[in-house]
Amino acid sequence: TGLSIQKCDFMIPENNKNHHTEEISTGRLIVRRGQPFTITVSFSAPIHNYLQQMKKTFLIVQTGPHSSRPDEIQTEFPISSLGDQKQWSAAVEEQDPNFWSLCLNSPANAPIGQYTLLLRASKSPQFLGNFTLLFNPWCRDDVVFLANEAQRQEYILNQDGIIYQGAENAILAQPWDFSQFEEDMVDICFILLALGEHLQREKDPAQRKNPVHVCRAVAAMLNCNEFRILTECEPGQHNNGTPPSKWLGSSPILQQWIASKFQPVRYGRCWVFAAVLCSVLRCLGIPTRVVTGFTWAHNTKSSLSVDEYYDEDGTLLTQDKSARVWTFHVWNECWMARTDLPPEYSGWQALDATCQEKSKDLSFCGPAPVHAIKEGDTQVDYDVCYFFAAINAKCHVWIHKADDTLKPAFGGTKYTGNNISTKSVGSERCEDITQNYKYPEGSLQEKKVLEKAYRNMKELEATSSSTQFISIPTALEEPVNIYIHLQSSSSLQLGQDITLSIEVFNHSGREKVTHLVVGIQALHYNGVPIAQLWKEEFHFNLQSDSVNNLQVSVPYTWFGKELGENHLLRLTAVLRDEDSSYVYLAQEEISICDCPLTIEFPENMVQYEPGTAKISLQNPLMEPLEQCVIAVAGQGLIYRQRNYRLGSVQAKSTQELQIPLTPTRAGSRRLTARLTCLQLQNLKSYRTTNIAAA
Repeated sequence: TGLSIQKCDFMIPENNKNHHTEEISTGRLIVRRGQPFTITVSFSAPIHNYLQQMKKTFLIVQTGPHSSRPDEIQTEFPISSLGDQKQWSAAVEEQDPNFWSLCLNSPANAPIGQYTLLLRASKSPQFLGNFTLLFNPWCRDDVVFLANEAQRQEYILNQDGIIYQGAENAILAQPWDFSQFEEDMVDICFILLALGEHLQREKDPAQRKNPVHVCRAVAAMLNCNEFRILTECEPGQHNNGTPPSKWLGSSPILQQWIASKFQPVRYGRCWVFAAVLCSVLRCLGIPTRVVTGFTWAHNTKSSLSVDEYYDEDGTLLTQDKSARVWTFHVWNECWMARTDLPPEYSGWQALDATCQEKSKDLSFCGPAPVHAIKEGDTQVDYDVCYFFAAINAKCHVWIHKADDTLKPAFGGTKYTGNNISTKSVGSERCEDITQNYKYPEGSLQEKKVLEKAYRNMKELEATSSSTQFISIPTALEEPVNIYIHLQSSSSLQLGQDITLSIEVFNHSGREKVTHLVVGIQALHYNGVPIAQLWKEEFHFNLQSDSVNNLQVSVPYTWFGKELGENHLLRLTAVLRDEDSSYVYLAQEEISICDCPLTIEFPENMVQYEPGTAKISLQNPLMEPLEQCVIAVAGQGLIYRQRNYRLGSVQAKSTQELQIPLTPTRAGSRRLTARLTCLQLQNLKSYRTTNIAAA
C-alpha cells in the first residue's frame, strides 16, 4: 500500500492574517493570488520508507464553476526545493520523518475562485482541502495592484462607507455599511459571479483572472437581467418592498436575494446598486469606491445635448420619459491596469450598474477608463461615450406655452457633471474628484476635448447602424439685456422657512413691462417632479438700466409635508418681457440636510465589555412627530439591526433612547441610526468610535 495522509493543516489564522482576509473568515483558508501561503501535511508512516514514491509527489489545484467537469481548470505541479513565483509551485520548508511543511505559491494572474487542493504520490490523488483565491492589490504583479497602503485599507478593507446625495451646493453624506466581510459574503459573491458569467454567456473559467471580466459579470447582475439582485422602482412607489432610502447596508439585500432563491429584492436606485457592487468587488479583492456626480444627464444616448421643459409658471414638466437631468447620480470606480488598452488608460475605471438605454437593449456601463472620459476618447472600451455625454451635455431649457409651442428660456442653460465626489481616504471628509473627469469649465483644453469627442462620436454614428443623433449644442442667440438672479440658502434645517432673493437687471436702455412667477417644486433625485408646493406672481415695470430686488419668505408648513424621499426642492423664477415676449429663467436646487438624531458613546469602550450609547431625537417642528421608529445598526457593536418604536415626540421637544451594546470587534466602529415617522422618511445619522482591544 502507498503512503497515506493522516492530517493536513491549512494554518488558517496565520495565512488569513498575512493575506488580509482574517476579517472574512477564521475558519476557512482565503488567500490572495501571487502571494505564498503555508500548509503542513502529516503522513501515517515515516517518509523515508517511501523515498522512491516521494520523488514523484505532485500537488493538484482545481477550480471552475463545477469541479470534475470539462470546464474546470486543473493544474498539477511538483513539490520541489525551490518555489517559482510566476506559476503554481510548492517547496518543502521543513520536514521530519512523518511531517512536511509546504510553502505554496499561486501566480499573480491565476483565476480567482473556489479551489480544491489534492496531493498525488504514485496512486490516486488524496484530498487535502478547499481554499478560496482572491485578487491581490498588495502584489506588485497583480493587475489590481495599488501602491498606497492607506488606499488599500480604504478601498478593500473598509466596511464603513459614505455615499453623497443632495444637491451640488448642499451635498448630503449618507452612511452605508458595505459589510463585504460578513459571514457568507464571499460565497454569495462567487454565486453572483457565476450567474453573471452564465447570463453573459461566458463559459471559460480562465476569464476570471481578468478584473474587467469580473466587473462586467457582476455589474450585469445588479439591475439588468432576470436574476438581477435588485428591482428598480419609480420614485415614491415602494409598495410591497423597502424604499431605496431605507436600506442601511449591502448584507441584508444580498442575504434576502440568496434566501429567496434569486428573486430580485425590492427596491433599489442608483446609490443602492453602486453600494452593493462596491461590496462585492471589494470582497473579491478589486479596489473599489462609490462616486456621486451632481447634475447628470441620464440616457442621452451619447448626445451632448439634453432638454428640460417648463410651463409658463416655471413648473417642471416631464416631456421626455427617458432622457433627463438628474440632480445626482451614483456609480463606482474600480482600480486596475487595463491590459487590453494602451497604458495611459490604466488606473480608475468608471462602472455604472444602473441600466442605461443602449442601441440594442438596457445595460450597465463600463468599466470605462476615467482618463479616457477626461480626454474625450469616446471610442475606448467600455462605454466611455455614455459617461462623457452624461457629464458634458449642455441642458437647454424650453418653455411649453399654452398654445403648445416651445420657446427657449434664456439664462436657463445648465452644465452637467459638477462636484463629482467620493469619500476621502482614511477620513469622513468629502473629496472632490471632478478634475479627474473633466478640464476646467471654459478652458482651452475643455474646448479641444469637446471637439475631439464630437468628431469621435460622429465617426461612431457613421459606422454604427443605430440612428443616434449627436448634436453640437449651439448657443441660443441670447438677447443679453435682462438678467435674472435667484438666490437662497442651498441647505435648509428641518422646520426652517425658505428665504428667496430675486434680482432682475435691466440693461436694455429702455423701460420694460415684466411678469414674474416664482415657484417651489418637490423633486425626485432623477429629475421627476413630485408636486408644485407654492407659487406667486408679480407684475412690475423695470426702469431702464436698473436693478429690482425682491425678497420672499415661504413658511416650512407650506412645503414640509410634500418632501420626497431625497428631500430635494427646486426653486424657479420665470420672467416674461411683455414687449418682446422673451422668457428668462433662473433655477436653484436646495436640499433639507438636517437629521434630528444625535448619537453619543460612553468614553473608553473596550471589546467584550457592555456599554450604553445614547440617541437623542430632537423634534424641530411646531407639530408632534407621529409614529417614530428608530432603526439602529453597527457592525461589531450590535448584532443585526434593531428597531425601537418611540410613538409620538411632542413639538420642539427631545426624546432620548438608551442603546445597550457589547462591542465584539476592536478598532474603529460605526453606529448608524435611521428615523422614520409620518412626517419624515429615512433621515440618517452616524457616529464612529474607537473600541480598545480586550
